[in-house]
Amino acid sequence: MQIKRTTSPADFKQCALMMSKSEPWITLRRTFADSLKNLQDPLKEVYTAVENEKIIAFMILQMVGTFKGYVQSIYVEPGHRSSGIGTVMMRFAEERIFKETPNVFICVSSFNKKARKLYRKLRYTKVGELKDFVVNGHSEILLRKTLGPLSKFHKKPSEICQGDEQSKSSSRREI
Repeated sequence: MQIKRTTSPADFKQCALMMSKSEPWITLRRTFADSLKNLQDPLKEVYTAVENEKIIAFMILQMVGTFKGYVQSIYVEPGHRSSGIGTVMMRFAEERIFKETPNVFICVSSFNKKARKLYRKLRYTKVGELKDFVVNGHSEILLRKTLGPLSKFHKKPSEICQGDEQSKSSSRREI
């Protein structure tokens, strides 16, 4: 399996279709158009996990703004769930995010029990609950994994100068 950053319109369309036909996005009423718009946002980083030339997982990272280091979405093909791919994707996200900020944030739907179990295993802690945030009757639970407060986080001088180049070179990884 190879994880790589993508900006391909064809990949975006494929990912939007996968997302719009799968839980939890069906319950959250995320349409193909909504998903595609989100994937095409130039402020987002989209990474795909490819096996045998087929996308089997992807994630969307937000690396700007107040919640810099936010894993906005993570998707694993239903036939590949519970096989460790979600863990590999989250570890990849953490490696990417911790180069620039000491916090990783993710929201998980209250009804998504398997994802909640995974994030507990990965040592994420609950920061808060957003009741009826996306749809009535379900909460989004905000989780955080941290290396410490922003005020104590410092990039090495070499990372400050090379930050952009490092994120480009780390955006492709063989697993």
